[in-house]
Amino acid sequence: MARVKTGFTRRRRHKKVLKLTRGQWGTRGRLFRRSNEAMLKSLWYSYRDRRARRRVLRRLWIVRINAGAHQNGLSYSRFIYGLKKAGVELDRKVLADIAVRDAATFTKLAAVSQQHQ
Repeated sequence: MARVKTGFTRRRRHKKVLKLTRGQWGTRGRLFRRSNEAMLKSLWYSYRDRRARRRVLRRLWIVRINAGAHQNGLSYSRFIYGLKKAGVELDRKVLADIAVRDAATFTKLAAVSQQHQ
């Protein structure tokens, strides 16, 4: 079998990795081996933190809904329970946005929730 030199392929792969890690501190953005380690770690962090962000945002939405519900004399769990019984199909993201931006509409939702308990 003929010998295959990796000049073009290796250079292309190294350039791709070095481009991804450009701007990192020290040798993490200059040397291929350190750059490759940094790239693998950063890609894993971004994958992990995309999932963590969803958890953090859901917690924020619940805090905002709870604050709005307490202003209308309800607890968070009673508010959500009443909306489910009333057949209101708004998710927590939308409810939190309404609680922050439109207090009058949220008050109407709280009244609907209170009626169906």
